Amino acid sequence: MDPRILARLRCPVCGEPLAEATAGTTRALRCPRGHSFDTARQGYVNLLAGRAPHAGDSAEMVAARAGFLAAGHYDTLAAALAAAASRIAPGDPYPLVVEPGAGTGHYLAAVLAALPDAAGLALDVSKPALRRAARAHPRAAAALADTWQRLPLADRSVRVLLNVFAPRNGPEFHRVLDPAGALLVVTPTTDHLGELVEALDLLRVDPAKADRVADSLGAHFVEESATAHRSRLSLTRAEVGTLVGMGPSAWHADPQRLAARIAALPEPTPVTLAVRLGTHRPR
Repeated sequence: MDPRILARLRCPVCGEPLAEATAGTTRALRCPRGHSFDTARQGYVNLLAGRAPHAGDSAEMVAARAGFLAAGHYDTLAAALAAAASRIAPGDPYPLVVEPGAGTGHYLAAVLAALPDAAGLALDVSKPALRRAARAHPRAAAALADTWQRLPLADRSVRVLLNVFAPRNGPEFHRVLDPAGALLVVTPTTDHLGELVEALDLLRVDPAKADRVADSLGAHFVEESATAHRSRLSLTRAEVGTLVGMGPSAWHADPQRLAARIAALPEPTPVTLAVRLGTHRPR
């Protein structure tokens, strides 16, 4: 693991620093109090203090998502994140970029590509996702972690936090963020995937979404700026299925009814990507 990342990791049990340890062919991270965390052969380290709250995305879901993102459909968003992070990182010779709920590490990799001096850490509960995140970029590492619990990071150790369509743990984000750093939050706007919402009867974006995000973070962060980003996608039916599976509607829609509606879509199907990118500074 990159020494810059390792130096900022902390034991999820006691909060002590971690160091690399090897016993035979087993690699692990260990703290001075003897708490040990194995590194999987696929490259990610298990930094859970207890049991995972859920298994996260399955291998099939992760593979579909990776293919969808690799096709460039969300490149507009990746570029916006990279540009925003580039404005935050100057002044730190070794910035650390962390993405809780990183999935495959796609956005983290885009940011690292724009920051040649930075290192990155992907956090997620999905082991199939972390297998990909661990090799998403040469300067990225990956760890199994519950982002609703205490993050396995030192206080004020992170320059840029990425939050892309993921839950927000405001108190922990504030604790680990450098006072000169920023939290980048991506949320959908009301017309995001609007064509699919109508045709497939998907969950609609709450019109008060931005206000709810502000309320959830307001005790710890101030939104410095916000930008809107839109692009027009042209998707196959299979890609529509993957896209729906990446959002909250996947947990609420009847699978058979949804599949029938997707089968009735024209091919290709035009879809609007519409998101809001907020830059939040710690109070």
